[in-house]
Amino acid sequence: MQPKARSISVARDNRITNARLMALALLTVLFVLVQTLMAAARAESLAPLADKVSPAVVNITTSTLIEGRSGPQGIVPEGSPFEDFFRDFQDRNGDSNRPRRSSALGSGFVISEDGYIVTNNHVIAEADEILIEFFPGEGQPAKELPAKVIGTDEKTDIALLKVEASSPLKFVKFGNSDTMRVGDWVIAMGNPLGQGFSVSAGIVSARNRALSGSYDDYIQTDAAINRGNSGGPLFNMDGEVIGVNTAILSPNGGSIGIGFSMASNVVTKVVDQLRQYGETRRGWLGVRIQDVTDDMAEAMGLAKAGGALISDVPDGPAKEAGLKAGDVIVSFDGAEVSDTRDLVRRVGETEVGKSVRVVVQRDGATQTVLVTLGRREDAERTESAETGGEEAKPEASEQVFLGLTVSTLTDEMRAELGLAEDATGLVVTNVDETSEAFEKGLRAGDLITEAGQQKVTTLPDLEARIDEAREAGRKSLLLLVRRGGEPRFVALGLGN
Repeated sequence: MQPKARSISVARDNRITNARLMALALLTVLFVLVQTLMAAARAESLAPLADKVSPAVVNITTSTLIEGRSGPQGIVPEGSPFEDFFRDFQDRNGDSNRPRRSSALGSGFVISEDGYIVTNNHVIAEADEILIEFFPGEGQPAKELPAKVIGTDEKTDIALLKVEASSPLKFVKFGNSDTMRVGDWVIAMGNPLGQGFSVSAGIVSARNRALSGSYDDYIQTDAAINRGNSGGPLFNMDGEVIGVNTAILSPNGGSIGIGFSMASNVVTKVVDQLRQYGETRRGWLGVRIQDVTDDMAEAMGLAKAGGALISDVPDGPAKEAGLKAGDVIVSFDGAEVSDTRDLVRRVGETEVGKSVRVVVQRDGATQTVLVTLGRREDAERTESAETGGEEAKPEASEQVFLGLTVSTLTDEMRAELGLAEDATGLVVTNVDETSEAFEKGLRAGDLITEAGQQKVTTLPDLEARIDEAREAGRKSLLLLVRRGGEPRFVALGLGN
């Protein structure tokens, strides 16, 4: 029996050994497969993409004539006894009042075979002469061609130029910036620091960034962008322009990996208008708005904070259509409005003269108002008339509400505060610095014109609005406050 038992043990050991060998072989195969997949996943060379799009990228040189100085300005005060001495010194050193030229560099890209070029407005602003340098290569036009300005838009910092070439130019197309995701690869091309045509690569770091403008929609990228890259294109991996390189965030003026490109879906609308009209034509609703905060939403009985709260309705399309201060715009032309920035962009991108449906929350109910949009550029050229309420002449007195010392408005106060003769409301004469009102920016001299979305002209009016809000179970009261003629809503907690 012992030999048989020994053979069984050997067979078992062989099976174990074979199983281990199979497992090792399987691990080896898996390792090789993973290595192969990792190699395939590595980014391929960007050279083919760069070769494809570079002929459409241009360097831009601008020249501006600067008038000479009439005297030693900035050195000595005008009329100083040393003025003649320093003027002679400047003349001897060639620093006379002769005009001189200043040059600047930037980038751009061709968007049509007949010579339309997109760049930043700040690249060509105030330039007397604009020269376009094309990427060197076979079939390219002369090294430099003069360009003329077709139109500019300061709000998005976009300019459209035109050159006349003897043959069709190579150009690039715009892509859909809305499809770009954080982490997608991008490349930037341009003329950084005057070094000529350069390519840098990176990823989309963030989307929908706002810097300072009402129409901002920037793509943030870590692709190197430096001075001179302004106006150059940001490409996706299909060779489509998904942004125009515009700005960087840097403590030293050089790239630290935080660059901003205006999204192509904003740029294309601007370029189309500049190409057709030579200027922009943005829609205009005609309201002053502010974001709805959580405490405002609670004070107004809204389910959530969102939309755009109308703080004032001057003469214009909104007033003609019946929109009112205190309305909260929750939908515009069929699209939900998330906040004021969202509304401004949607209105600006809508065709002038179009009739749109505006859905508002008013007095706890939803209403739809049909508004025919005007043109923002026309409105900006005209001073809107300030609206006022009915004249009231209450007796002068003071009372403290919610950390505010409030007084009825007198003729003397109107004159002192520079208010119109028909201005009505309650004047804030003092603010408790430990109160919520002070934290939210209310100050002496502010004029309260509404409380709880109703006009207030007397102290009993305000007291009644506070009592009504408390009886309705509200935790805060919404005030409409004017300062220097500019209105804004503020929600103050009612306490116990």
